[in-house]
Amino acid sequence: MTAKTWLITGASVGFGRILTEKLLQQGHNVVATARKPEVLEDLHTQYPGQVIIPRLDVTDQTSIDQAIGQARNTFGHIDVLVNNAGYGLIGTVEEASDAEVRQQFDVNVFGLLNVSRPVLAMMREQRRGHVINLSSIAGLTSSATFALYCASKHAVEAISEGLAASVAPFNIKVTLIEPGLFRTRFADTSSLQFAENKIEAYNEQRLGTLDWLDEVNGKQPGDPAKVADAIIALVEQENPPLRLLCGADAYERATAKFRDTLASFESNAELSKSMVYND
Repeated sequence: MTAKTWLITGASVGFGRILTEKLLQQGHNVVATARKPEVLEDLHTQYPGQVIIPRLDVTDQTSIDQAIGQARNTFGHIDVLVNNAGYGLIGTVEEASDAEVRQQFDVNVFGLLNVSRPVLAMMREQRRGHVINLSSIAGLTSSATFALYCASKHAVEAISEGLAASVAPFNIKVTLIEPGLFRTRFADTSSLQFAENKIEAYNEQRLGTLDWLDEVNGKQPGDPAKVADAIIALVEQENPPLRLLCGADAYERATAKFRDTLASFESNAELSKSMVYND
């Protein structure tokens, strides 16, 4: 396996931190970025010359450009971009404010685009590269109190699918990682944002979500280290997949969703096909 240079957003915790550690252990170079890079100082000390830890806030283009410039100056190129930074907003569609929804999309969608554009320019120039976008089973399904988070991940799915088509001529690959329940901090309510406006009519749904989070937190069936291993392995593939479902729960939810969707399409097939001029 040839050593590569990886740029990872949100490298301080969860999938980002685990992936960073595994890559460094295997001899890769890593541009491990975070809003508070000091939390990665131990890796900088442990792997001198192999890792840099620039500050990067996906909503701040200046910090993005500076981090990518530091990556170019240090390693000369970027082989793999991992768009991992993101967070979840909990609240029904009616409860979530315009500002809260915009912030959700600023980080999960526009932030991903802000980082990707300059890195893609480098990859086109070198005519190789791989973009890994952390989506979720939420990118394929939705739910009452996670609808806006799910919407942001649906957007990442569409962007990635179109991106893959546009950059294929430049030998740039794109892969969506779609985890289900993995033992990261995501189910910890301290790492989530809640809509400030709480409408009484939705109390039962909101409390049900909180109970579910308390129930699954720390007991999720998925091992995040295995997701990191899968990401590293698929980057070595000649023809990596556009999508990788991670976890049995993600596989079951996705396949059930598409079976239901296909059944709905087929039940209205004649009506759908009948909408033509009667010339």
